Amino acid sequence: MSDPTTNPSVIQVALVDDQQLVRAGFRMVIDSQPDLHVVLEAGDGAQAVHALDPASRTALGRVDVVLMDVRMPQMDGLEATARIVARGTDDAPAPRVIVLTTFDLDEYVLAAIRAGASGFLLKDAPPEEMLAAIRTVHRGDAVIAPSSTRRLLEHLVTALPEQQEDDGANPARLAVADLTEREREVLLLMARGRSNTEIGQDLFVAEATVKTHVGRILAKLGARDRVQAVVTAYEAGLVRPGA
Repeated sequence: MSDPTTNPSVIQVALVDDQQLVRAGFRMVIDSQPDLHVVLEAGDGAQAVHALDPASRTALGRVDVVLMDVRMPQMDGLEATARIVARGTDDAPAPRVIVLTTFDLDEYVLAAIRAGASGFLLKDAPPEEMLAAIRTVHRGDAVIAPSSTRRLLEHLVTALPEQQEDDGANPARLAVADLTEREREVLLLMARGRSNTEIGQDLFVAEATVKTHVGRILAKLGARDRVQAVVTAYEAGLVRPGA
């Protein structure tokens, strides 16, 4: 049997949580999958930042996706996410980060997305949702499709009414103003958690065309992925809670 840590087809996962039992549960679920393997555990953000430092990662090897708790001692998940993502380069991309949160930490979720997280999940999400999120993020997409994530997005933007009522100087509104009518339609469907395939079906266009629109949307909004694009849509008032 090949070593999963060196198999390029196996997604290498890091777990960052200050509760050992939580990490053990996640490891059991993740390692039960043939295409996933936990290669690192850390009890706080500082440990994760050190372990994932490219200069000290030789023995560790490749890490593709990090599951990051928000509230931890020493260094919280927001600071750790920002530091890990900031060290990525074109030649050596940083691991993609999924932030684990609860409804009472909504104010941290938006900060996590801005720090560079590729998505977020509720800590009590079903195991199959967590596994799907890891695979989705590894493909280069972002975690916005699960219904719990959509509810969380709608819940957190209640903290943004002043930004939505701001004048034309709102950076998010200025960015959205550059979108074409079709690109706005695609962004609205992205905000509803639609996949590229579903968007193509809704708009009666090919999936390849949708991918082109999504790429242009990300470029115009200066967004790294779909999650950041959707947050920008909320901040600009293009999408509102319950819409």
